[in-house]
Amino acid sequence: MNHFNKLVAWEADFIVAGMKLILCFLGGLALQLQAAEQVFFAFDDHNIAWQHNLKLTLEAAQKHPGNPVLSNGPAGAPDHGHAVLYGTVIKQGDTFRMWYLGMHEAAVVKGQAPGWWRPMCYAESKDGIAWTKPELGLVEFNGSTKNNICRIEGAPYSMTRVNDFLSVLYEPDEPDASKRYKCAYIAHMPIEDVKGGRSKIGPNEKRWGAFVTATSADGLSWKCVGDRPANAGGERFEVSSLYRFGDFYYATGQLLSPWSWRPDGREIGRDMLAYRSPDFVTWSKAKAFSYARPGQLSDPPVKGQQMHMGAGLWNRGNVMVGLHGMWQDAEQPPPKGKSWNYGVRVDLGLMISNDGVHYREPVPGFKIIPRGKEGEWDDIAILQGHAFVNEGDKTMIWYSHWNTGGELEHMDIGLATLRRDGFGSLSRKVSEEEGHFITSPFTAKEIAINVDGLTVETPLTVQLLDHLDHPLDGYEIKFSTNGVRVPLNLTKPLPAGKKTALRVNIPAGSAAKVYAIYLND
Repeated sequence: MNHFNKLVAWEADFIVAGMKLILCFLGGLALQLQAAEQVFFAFDDHNIAWQHNLKLTLEAAQKHPGNPVLSNGPAGAPDHGHAVLYGTVIKQGDTFRMWYLGMHEAAVVKGQAPGWWRPMCYAESKDGIAWTKPELGLVEFNGSTKNNICRIEGAPYSMTRVNDFLSVLYEPDEPDASKRYKCAYIAHMPIEDVKGGRSKIGPNEKRWGAFVTATSADGLSWKCVGDRPANAGGERFEVSSLYRFGDFYYATGQLLSPWSWRPDGREIGRDMLAYRSPDFVTWSKAKAFSYARPGQLSDPPVKGQQMHMGAGLWNRGNVMVGLHGMWQDAEQPPPKGKSWNYGVRVDLGLMISNDGVHYREPVPGFKIIPRGKEGEWDDIAILQGHAFVNEGDKTMIWYSHWNTGGELEHMDIGLATLRRDGFGSLSRKVSEEEGHFITSPFTAKEIAINVDGLTVETPLTVQLLDHLDHPLDGYEIKFSTNGVRVPLNLTKPLPAGKKTALRVNIPAGSAAKVYAIYLND
């Protein structure tokens, strides 16, 4: 059975089963569609704003001992030079699917990929660790179609040439089956190819950072949307995400001065901006300022601190969770003959948004995925993707390595894991004092808690409150069960159609850690 027929069979199975897949981009990024489940993470200080005697502890992800899990291919392969997860990982059925950027030459010439093209490559896995690169038969390369390059059609031709970050979104409920997969990527188009031109902001460029969108029935054969980039008539844009949140599609990405600036008009380094669209056809010319690192906005700014290529994002229905590149300039100018960004270092930090537009770091500067120690394969700069999957009791996160010195050595893809949704936890600060938190109001039929460290002697007490923080009669229980998803078995159903809140009490002397609250309709 070829890959197209397999994908059709998968989709039919999903429809029969009535499944609605939650998919993410995090990452080259398939992001979740709006989910029925809401998640209140421990690090979400909007949904868990009211706290007593609690502290937040973030967790660094554990790197897989067999990293990298996907490496560049042999000579003549479309990913011989590098395999970089400026892309997406999702899971459909029992198969992990990955879209990533290949580089077919083993050296960077004049600072760019040959022909300003890094092909959209595709891989599959049954466990997220051992990956295969199927022969798709879609694109002729080096005299053969036996490769894993996805096909992109459109005009002008330069729109089809992916050269940087690609993000994939799957929408199973899209009425038009030919558009159930959507993507956004960067193409560096000759400016004369850009219908609609550009704004008067910033200098003229022969090659322009184009934000291109495309659709597909199977995620392998794509067609560009329209005959011009989504940012035509505006500024260059290094798009690095795509997701649906509420009524709009959003695409966030990177800009820097002179195309972007601080809110007061002063220069800024790399920051994160957002476009939006109601229909995936017409995109706003206006942009939202989504994020800059705290040091970029201080007065004076922290020297050399920037954020890198937007964020790899995970749509959890009510919140967006993601990883962003914490860029730090080199301490010294590059040696003669070396790349301009020689010595730049990048780690990955955690971020969250409650509106899909404005992002923040729960603990500024904390490294969720740090670069490796000197001599390890990922010791220079870490790159994020839209690549998050909850599998069993683990959260799997894929990332890649960038050699900022201009060499392509060790530019491969790795895997890191956390306890399922275990990015961070709330626990008591002062051991002799009880601690508790109150959530924002919600409606739900079922509640579950991600918690560890409970004992029979020190159980959690959970109370349901009304909108004025008054306890509701008959809605209080104690429990001491640990797990990544422990159902809250109240003695009677939750009030239908009523906004309620949850109070979670941690007794004195308890070692409990609360990671997340799950709310299901």
